[in-house]
Amino acid sequence: MHGFKPLCLGFGLALLFCAPAGAAPLEYLTGAGDKAAPVVALTWGVIAISLCVIIVITALLAAGVWKNPPRAIIIGEKTAIGPEEGGLNWLWIGVGISSLVLLFTVVWTVIVLAEIQAPASKPAVTIEITGRQWWWQIHYVSGAGRDFYTASEIHIPAGEVVRLKLIGGDVIHSFWVPQLAGKMDAIPGQINETWIEASKPGIYQGQCTEYCGVEHAEMLFRVVAQSPADFHAWWVHQLLAPVSTNGRQAFVQNCGRCHSMRGTAATGTLGPDLSHLMERQTIASGALPNNARAIAAWIANPPAIKPGTLMPAIKLSDGDRAGITNFLLAQN
Repeated sequence: MHGFKPLCLGFGLALLFCAPAGAAPLEYLTGAGDKAAPVVALTWGVIAISLCVIIVITALLAAGVWKNPPRAIIIGEKTAIGPEEGGLNWLWIGVGISSLVLLFTVVWTVIVLAEIQAPASKPAVTIEITGRQWWWQIHYVSGAGRDFYTASEIHIPAGEVVRLKLIGGDVIHSFWVPQLAGKMDAIPGQINETWIEASKPGIYQGQCTEYCGVEHAEMLFRVVAQSPADFHAWWVHQLLAPVSTNGRQAFVQNCGRCHSMRGTAATGTLGPDLSHLMERQTIASGALPNNARAIAAWIANPPAIKPGTLMPAIKLSDGDRAGITNFLLAQN
């Protein structure tokens, strides 16, 4: 037990400094946008300042002990150990220095919060994001019949501001994509607004950071930043009708009460919209790669893969299961 705390401290430092360098899923020490850059600079600054404060306090404490060694003090019939009188109180000097430095970090933090409060330009896209147990519903808002829904993969135009409206669909969730923006809660009964901006195309990992139930750790998402032209093409493609295959009817009958797919009679709202499913890189909110094997396994028994998921294992014939799988694989 005596070595447990040092071991935990060492492990924590290894996670802090080594995990991001190893291409960790959540990269939080680099930024890729106007909103993230000031926060990343503040993060590195606070880390450096905190280490300096620890070093200064430790050095001054050691100097104080060396300059003023303890001596015996007789109090009545008892002997106590106390410091030598006189000399500088090195510990209080250290406390004063560290207090000034920490006050500086508070001021810096307030400045950064004010800087990222609002974007410098008008948002190009508005997206409503609803946190659900345990996946993210993505609603692209434009009007004129061009709205649509998707799930757990957010496409945005690189270099442009995107307004996010966050909603809690059941319990409190927290939206965090550290390379693009800080955390913002999604609370039932209200809409919290924030914004993100990716300076270059790429894939940015996100995660729910408010404990929301048994599958909180598997409530992942991705932000896919594309060039404005590619994003526009992606949006137009999302509005196209689904590809029709022999498994369409089996999908509507067995899955349509919970899931929806544009252009079909499946209009369920309990689960994710599955339109153009094969354009997504993952399924089950990032728990599985999006491929034929994973889709078949998920349809057969979701709770075996993601315990606690609200999607039950539905009894299907082999023909219906194969037909639904093939139908979904055709949706790109």
